[in-house]
Formats: sequence, C-alpha cells, structure tokens
Amino acid sequence: MKKEGTKQKLKEMTPPKEEESPTVSDYEDSAEDDGTLTESGSEQSEFSEDEEVVNTSEEDGSADDDSDGGDRGQNDHGDSDDDISQQGQYDDHSQQDQSESDEEHHGIEESDSSEDEVAPRNTIGDVPLEWYKDEEHIGYDIKGKKIKKKERQDKLDSFLASADDSKSWRKIYDEYNDEEVELTKHETKLIRRLLKGQAPHVDFDPHAPYVDWFTWEDSKHPLSNAPEPKRRFIPSKWESKKVVQYVRAIRKGLIKFDKPKEEPKFYLLWGDDSKSTERTDHGLAYIPAPKPKLPGHEESYNPSLEYIPSQEEINSYQLMFEEDRPKYIPKMFTSLRSVPAYEKAVNETFERCLDLYLCPRARKKRINIDPESLKPKLPSRKELRPYPTTCYLEYRGHESAVMSISTEASGQWIASGSSDGTVRIWEVETGRCLRIWEIGEAVKHVAWNPSPDLPILAVAAGQDVFLLNTGLGNDEEQKRIKELLHIETPTGSEDSGNTASVVSWSQDDKHGGVKLRHFKTVTSVEWHRKGDYFSTVMPSGESRAILIHQLSKKVTQRIPFKLHGLPVSSAFHPSRSIFFISTKKNVRVYDLLKQKLIKKLETGLREVSSIAIHPGGDNVIVGSREGKLCWFDMDLSSQPYRILKCHPKDITSVAFHRTYPLFASSSDDCTAYVFHGMVYSDLNQNPLIVPLEILRGHTSANGRGVMDCKFHPRQPWLFTAGADSVIRLFCHY
Repeated sequence: MKKEGTKQKLKEMTPPKEEESPTVSDYEDSAEDDGTLTESGSEQSEFSEDEEVVNTSEEDGSADDDSDGGDRGQNDHGDSDDDISQQGQYDDHSQQDQSESDEEHHGIEESDSSEDEVAPRNTIGDVPLEWYKDEEHIGYDIKGKKIKKKERQDKLDSFLASADDSKSWRKIYDEYNDEEVELTKHETKLIRRLLKGQAPHVDFDPHAPYVDWFTWEDSKHPLSNAPEPKRRFIPSKWESKKVVQYVRAIRKGLIKFDKPKEEPKFYLLWGDDSKSTERTDHGLAYIPAPKPKLPGHEESYNPSLEYIPSQEEINSYQLMFEEDRPKYIPKMFTSLRSVPAYEKAVNETFERCLDLYLCPRARKKRINIDPESLKPKLPSRKELRPYPTTCYLEYRGHESAVMSISTEASGQWIASGSSDGTVRIWEVETGRCLRIWEIGEAVKHVAWNPSPDLPILAVAAGQDVFLLNTGLGNDEEQKRIKELLHIETPTGSEDSGNTASVVSWSQDDKHGGVKLRHFKTVTSVEWHRKGDYFSTVMPSGESRAILIHQLSKKVTQRIPFKLHGLPVSSAFHPSRSIFFISTKKNVRVYDLLKQKLIKKLETGLREVSSIAIHPGGDNVIVGSREGKLCWFDMDLSSQPYRILKCHPKDITSVAFHRTYPLFASSSDDCTAYVFHGMVYSDLNQNPLIVPLEILRGHTSANGRGVMDCKFHPRQPWLFTAGADSVIRLFCHY
C-alpha cells in the first residue's frame, strides 16, 4: 500500500509533458483518436505491437493508480503533510519504482478486463426497457434506488459535440445503464484484429509447430518390460465374496428373473380358422389353406345312371392328356360293404400335403370399383348437336378414285380432283357438275383460294401446279383474276445454289390460267389466308422440298429453314405469320417474320400422314399411317394432349370446321369419324374431346377407302371423297 501511494504522489508532483517532442507512438495515438482507420494507418500502428500493448497497459494502470490514489487520499488526508515532507526521499527511489511498475503492467496485460467482473448498474434483469419509456427512470440500482434518465441532448448539439470530440468514434451508448462507454486502445486493437480475421491476442500462433512429447528413437521394446503380476493368475477374493452375496439373494428370493416364454414345439398346420390368431407369431400373417372340393353325386357308391359313363366315353378318356382326364370315374355298387379301397387315396393325400406346405399362398386384396366410375364423364351427344350424321347427296362423275376435294369460301361450290386426270366443280346443294378440266395426269391435290373475291383453284398434278380461273364471280372480279393470271413472258426463279431453275412460271392457254413447272412431283398445295401466297410440297425435293410462291409478283422462294426429315405436308397459321411443316416423325412450327423455330411437336408416331390447324391457331391435330390421331395443345406442351386410336387402317386426312367445334378424320377403312372438339378461352381448362359419329357408305377399291374429307365453311356438313370415285355429303338432318 505504501508503494502505491508513493507512485501516486510522484505522479501528481511531476510536471506535465507538453514541452516534450512528439514520438512515433504519439502520432499513432493522434491518428487513432481522429478515427482514421485506413489500411496504411493500421499497418503503421502494428509495426511495434509489443510496445503499444505495454504503453496501453501503462495508461490503463496509471488511470487505475489515479483512482486508487484518490481513494487513498481521502482516507489518509491527515497524513498528506508528512508525505510532502518526505518528497526528497521519494525522488531518490523514483527510477526503481518506475521499473517495478513496468513489471506489474506486464502482468496486468495478461489478465482479463476488470469491467467483466463488475455487476451492471441497472438491476431490472430481463424486463424490457420499453416498459420505462414513459417513466423518469430506467431502473433500479443494487440498493433499490431509482436510476434517473439523463437529459438527452439535441441532435444538432450532439452532432457538434461529436465533431469537436476526436474520441467520439470510440464512444458507445449503453441503453441498459443509460451511459456512454469509451473503448480503450487495447479493445480497439482487438476489434481490428477480429475484423481482419486474425486471432484477438498477438501472442497466439495459429500455425504452431507440432511438438512430439515422446521420443521414438531406439524404442524397440514396450514401455514396460516387467513380468506379469501374480494377482492376475489368482482368483479374486472380492469377486468370490460378491458371487456368494448374489447366490444368497437369489436363494432368499430377493432377486427374481423373468421366466422365458415357452414356445410350442408343434402347432396345427391344418387347424380351423378360429385359431389363426395364435399362429401369427410364427412369421407372416396366417393364410388358411384352400379347402378341397366336397364330393358330389359322382363320388356316390350308387350314383344315378346319367353319371355313369359308357364304354366309349371311357375309351375316349384314354386318348386325352393326363391333365384333361377326369380324376374319378363313377361306378355303381349294390351296397356300401362292396365298395373297395380307393386306389389313389395315398397319392392324392401326398399331393395334398405337398400343395399345403410347398405352394406359396398370398393374400390378394380385392378393390371393389365400379367399372362405370372409371369411364370419363362426357356430355350427351344430343347436347352437342348439330353434327353430320346421314348421307344427304352423292356426287358421281369421276371414273377413278377421287384424291382430293376443296370447298369454296362461300360454301356454294366444291372442287374435286381425281386420278383419272380430271378436275370438276360441283354445285353443293344440287350436285350439278359445273365445269370439267382435262389435266391429262393424275391429280394429287386441289385447293381453293380462301379469299371470296378471288375464285382461283390451285391443282397439283405431277410436276405441275395449275392456277385455274373457275369463271365464277362478277365482271370486276373476273377482270382482276385475268390480270393476276396473265404472264407476258415466262419467268423462272433461279436458285442461288444451282443454275437450273427450280420453278418456271408460264401461261397456260389450254386451261385458261398459269402453270408452275417444278423439278419434282408435287403432292400438296396450301393457300395463305390472304390468298396471295401459297406453298407447295415436293417430298423428293431434298433441301428445296417446300417452296412458297407469291401470285401477285409471280415469284418463288425457298423457306429459310433446314428440313429435318422427309416433308409430308405444310400449313399456314389462320391468323399469324406462322408456318407448319410436318415430316414423317414430327411437326415443326416456324415464325416467318423472325425466321426461327418456335416449337417442335413430338408425335411419337410411326409416320405422319396429314395435319390440320384449329381456327384459333393454338391446337393441331395430326393423323398417322397407323390409325392414330394426336391432338396437340401448343400452349400446354410439345407432347400430345390426347392420342385417339380410332381407325384400324391408315388415316388419310384430318380437318377442322371453321366455326363449329367439330373435327373429322378419314381412313382407308371406308369410314370417317366425327368428333366434338371444344377449345376454351380459359387457359386453365383443357380442351373437351368427345367422339360423335362414325360415317359409313364408301366402298373399298384397290385396298383404299376414304381419300379426303373437308367441312363446309358455314354449315355442319362433311364432304368425303372415296376411292370408289364417289363424293358424299353428310348433313345433320
């Protein structure tokens, strides 16, 4: 105590150090007080960490000495004059005291902070501070007195005070005790090291070398080579005493053991079902054995005469297989005493035993499901009327199979092309043949221009495509049609990759129209909805298999897409600039404006035969050579939404109605199927597909049936073209 008081007095009497020259550590302290935590500053402050730790501990120690000295000054106030008179004596030993204080500070640096040991000033515990929000105090101290709230400074005053105070960045407000706590330099150094991901203490080495405390040199023998002690070979007296205690306790009944459950060695294999619960412990759930068939009239010793077989029947039993022979042949005896022993009694008993313990038995749970509940609930066909049901008219005149038909936009006329080399125009309501063109070659496809102002008919026959003027319409329409179908000089569309012309446009004076000469056989022609563009398909044309022609400019161009597979047919979207190309395996959807692939429809069919686009444009039906019809919902998936196996033979054509929710398919089985296909505007509701009617009437010719089918543009009527050279009209009457 005397040494500490001496140091305190020495400190009070020493003059201030204002005139001393600043050192490097002073500059570091000033930089830290200003709050400049730059990277360079942090590196400069750590070049001599040991010195700084000592200096910090000295400052903290001096502060503690000041506080201790102040306390001691109050207690020893009467002795202050004596201490001052002995100032000279203290000056002689100041250097020795300073060295001793340095040693003490080194010890203080290793100890923990004293603030952790001091109990908090506020003793409210876990009570939230929000409860004291409207009170003048924030809690109670250890003596039970209220801790008054300090007056809060204005935000502007607190900001100005923090700007003037260089150590404001070290101060933290403690809400629990309502006071400001200032961090020491040592604590700030610990925080800096933690932020850098280092250990908080400088002396800690995270990569200290491993110290092997055992020397392995010249260690050829175990740690102890002493012989086994004698006690390991002599029975233990303590264990024998413990065993005697247990034996006496068992004999007296103090220790009781659980008796083992006695399991029966044998159990009835062919017992009654009432005792089946007792046999569940032997493994799986008990399943009773099937009981043999009870004897009937045949096994009687005196059966009726109709049960006794004749000699011929007995001889016929010998010719049967052993599995098919009857196991018992009835015989008649006068009395029961004359009945001999059964010859196969031992064999049948033995086989019965084998069946009981060798044949596996499994319990099958029967699910009582009403078959009617498995059927989809479809609306009644009466509610889905009108749709074609009966044959109303027949159009006869072709001498061979009618390959293709097409209806005019108004629905008054229908065109047909046959393999006899003729193209005919029929009046729908009367069945009168209006006009006939002799093409001279089998017609593959006919297509009427969808524009009602341009009654032009496109005919594909061989390598030629004819654009024929049907002569329908008023004078103005005929004048416009003749201007469109007039070519002064034959033009040819040159392919960029080959000098040979792909398509040549020429005037056809014989039929009164335009002829487009292709380099391969054309199988189908499809018009664009506006009536100016049309596409042609040549399956053997390889990269030039599909061409798009413009009627107004007499221009032909290739599609800017690579064909994957052999093309079958093509189609334009009803309302958008989208083009459909069907190959034998799938259907690809292209955007003509952006010139890119939109979607690929995976059919999963052996070979695609025809496609049709819904008037809405978001649904496609695909017919195949195996009799399957696929419905695709392009908004839903690239896989088929429904696959209908309706025809036993090839599907030749599929078609959608323009206004009614109907679609149809025709096949080589001489039938045409009509379906109800409702597409809803709500995307969450799937399309409704209901089969309605099977239309018959055509006859087979050369193995072919119905070649094509088309709907009337306005009425719920269906036209079918057959291989029997007849066109039929089915109506809803």
